[in-house]
Amino acid sequence: MESSKGTAGVAWMLLATVLYTGANLCVKSLAHLPTQELVFLRSIISLALTAAWLKWHGYSLFGVNRKWLLIRGIFGTIGLAAFFHTLRFIPIASATVIQYLSPIFTVLLARYFDGQRSMKPIQWAFFATAFIGVLMVKGFDQRINWWYFSLGVISAMAAAVAYLATMKCRDTDHPVGVVIWFHLVAVPITGSWTAFTWVAPIGTEWLLALAVGILSVVAQVSMTYALHRGEANVIMPFKYVGAILAFAFGLLLFDERLSTLALFGMALVIGSVTANTLVKRFAAKRKLEA
Repeated sequence: MESSKGTAGVAWMLLATVLYTGANLCVKSLAHLPTQELVFLRSIISLALTAAWLKWHGYSLFGVNRKWLLIRGIFGTIGLAAFFHTLRFIPIASATVIQYLSPIFTVLLARYFDGQRSMKPIQWAFFATAFIGVLMVKGFDQRINWWYFSLGVISAMAAAVAYLATMKCRDTDHPVGVVIWFHLVAVPITGSWTAFTWVAPIGTEWLLALAVGILSVVAQVSMTYALHRGEANVIMPFKYVGAILAFAFGLLLFDERLSTLALFGMALVIGSVTANTLVKRFAAKRKLEA
């Protein structure tokens, strides 16, 4: 039963990763728009969709576990704004890899706030190696200065808190009810800011903005389902599949090339978290057989 639950969590996470990649590609195509406007456009579309779904199914818009829902909304907004800003100015693969430190921070937070403490020393080594890989991506790409690197790390840390809050709500709130709180916070904050800096999208840019909102909200719900259905230290590393997708589409659509050493750093990150996942799943299997 636990094994099938974990497999379902991984499947939801992989779906979320693919959808997030699609949304990020749309954001990259709209990079000339201000960051706060991009966050607002994504959030207002997602808010309308999630609110309509909750009302249709008879759920409260404000949920049950409001303390953690509010934390999820605040830190989700911070994380998204920081990530979108890096996405506008550095290669999508690099922005994705830096932001994808969030699974590491999530697992570390889950150890102390969600009771998931079963980690082996070798897993700490894998996490350290993954961080070294991210530093290599930064160090061997001259387009990434310390400002954008720091924003990426801030984004990852904020996202980790948001993921922890999502796990805290898994027994009290519906996944869509968890997602809507991000938009309940983001819309008034970024909307107020955007009112003074608005740059109107033109033509097909409106379709791209709509796609960002739709893909993102489905991805958020998928990720929330994933975190409802398994442990963070098993599920979160699968986010790193997004780094491969980001590199491939960044090269194909935006001609964003990375150096050999930067690519090696990406491979180091992906290899480390994959190895960590295999160790964790092997330990869980042995525990069931014991």
